[in-house]
Amino acid sequence: MKVFGFAGYSGSGKTTLIEKLIPLLTSRGITVSLIKHAHHTFDVDTPGKDSYRHRHAGCTEVLVTSSRRWVLMHELRGAAEPDLNGQLMHLSPCDLVLVEGFKHEPIPKIEVYRALVGEPLLHPHDTNIVAVASDAALDTRLPQFDINQPVQVVEFMLKHLGMTQ
Repeated sequence: MKVFGFAGYSGSGKTTLIEKLIPLLTSRGITVSLIKHAHHTFDVDTPGKDSYRHRHAGCTEVLVTSSRRWVLMHELRGAAEPDLNGQLMHLSPCDLVLVEGFKHEPIPKIEVYRALVGEPLLHPHDTNIVAVASDAALDTRLPQFDINQPVQVVEFMLKHLGMTQ
């Protein structure tokens, strides 16, 4: 599996850009999975449902399955959060894993940047950032892409990963 990340501060447009990239990639026959790192408490389960009740009763893992999908929820119960490699082991084989967050992992990344967010650029301090997608021209030596031109971003990613035909 090839792994490619997207780094940027909250509100920079990472999720929106990735959402535009996925259909462009899958239309080329590339199987895509995604890992998103959340910096806060989150829950994908609904209070009152059986899976929620079982998890809150103390299960470490709850797998819910149907004819359309399955989901595995794993509670860390005080254990350390696995790193990106540990999380990648949970995925089924695919061609490309997109990673949102995990900005300190040593994987190739595109920085998603919007000046309006008011945060500093990441790439001057992260040698794993290989390009920038932004809504404005920046003073950088890295390749730059318009955040609203996802085809350009896909072309760059695939070339960088050696996935072009």
